[in-house]
Amino acid sequence: MEDVEKKMEDVKVEEGGGKETEPGFVNGMTLDERYALVRSIGEECIQEDELRRLLEKKPLPVCYDGFEPSGRMHIAQGVMKALNVNKLTKAGCVFKFWVADWFAMLNNKMGGDLKKIRKVGEYMIEVWKAIGMDLEHVEFHWTSDEINERSDEYWPLVMDIARVNNLKRIIRCSQIMGRAEAGEDGAPNLNLTAAQIFYPCMQCADIFFLKADICQLGMDQRKVNMLAREYCDVKKKKLKPIILSHHMLSGLLQGQEKMSKSDPSSAIFMEDSEQEVRTKIKKAFCPPEQVEGNPCLEYIQYVVLPWFGSFEVSRKEENGGDVKYETYEALVADYKTGALHPGDVKPALVKALNTILQPVRDHFKNN
Repeated sequence: MEDVEKKMEDVKVEEGGGKETEPGFVNGMTLDERYALVRSIGEECIQEDELRRLLEKKPLPVCYDGFEPSGRMHIAQGVMKALNVNKLTKAGCVFKFWVADWFAMLNNKMGGDLKKIRKVGEYMIEVWKAIGMDLEHVEFHWTSDEINERSDEYWPLVMDIARVNNLKRIIRCSQIMGRAEAGEDGAPNLNLTAAQIFYPCMQCADIFFLKADICQLGMDQRKVNMLAREYCDVKKKKLKPIILSHHMLSGLLQGQEKMSKSDPSSAIFMEDSEQEVRTKIKKAFCPPEQVEGNPCLEYIQYVVLPWFGSFEVSRKEENGGDVKYETYEALVADYKTGALHPGDVKPALVKALNTILQPVRDHFKNN
């Protein structure tokens, strides 16, 4: 895998007069433009001033995300992640994916079978290729390979993070594995396996091991990313990893706060057929004139609009005629008044999603 240092040669830092001489001018973009593009990814950024300073001072910041190869890939992990990575690399960043095969084994995914986990990891990379992720400045690092090669660097770091944190603080991170941090009585969850206690210490170490400047994971990973910043305070490290947390899509059915791989009806998956997409969206929760908690509108906001730049609705003239929404705000305004009905939204959403997913279907059919 090509090193970050070698990728420095590919970064286009312009020379000459005008705005090209401004600090942070990379790949034809000013510092303000790069900052706006990177910041647009995050529902939350800790801290914004640190992010701007990083983009100004470092030509090629390192972003990281780790993922467990644990089964089918849903649309948020596939499409939203591709959109985010492409924005970051356009802004002059290198993106490091931490293919967390050992973590999947620790979390008992695929029955803890490392060979099956590896195969799933390879599948997920193929999905990103098919959907159009720009891989020129993307690196995939397999946990098992990297840790074995640099064990003398990795394990002392893990042990030091474990040493300076108490058990209560580590259990607070259990959400990152999809586990509850507390039982029904509110007491700390002591049903976690020893491996699941070890897991957050390792994930925290990953950030430093990969020399990541930006942690670009979901909001559900916030607690362990904050653990890394706290570790910097303990060790008196001046440069803390910046946390850029993206939005987590909710499930398609009423009351589902998040998508679940164990419930196929809760999400659109990257290899779903046209009919499966149609059936799932037809059953999806989409109450008239209600925006809050409406997963269909959420898919439009975070998947369709960023992908196409617009959302097109086809309907008969007596029902208002065709309409093209170029902003989410315009769509919401019509939906709240009833000018846009669920019966209009759902067919248009099905068409858009199937168009996005077709290259993935073709890729696996033909290869």
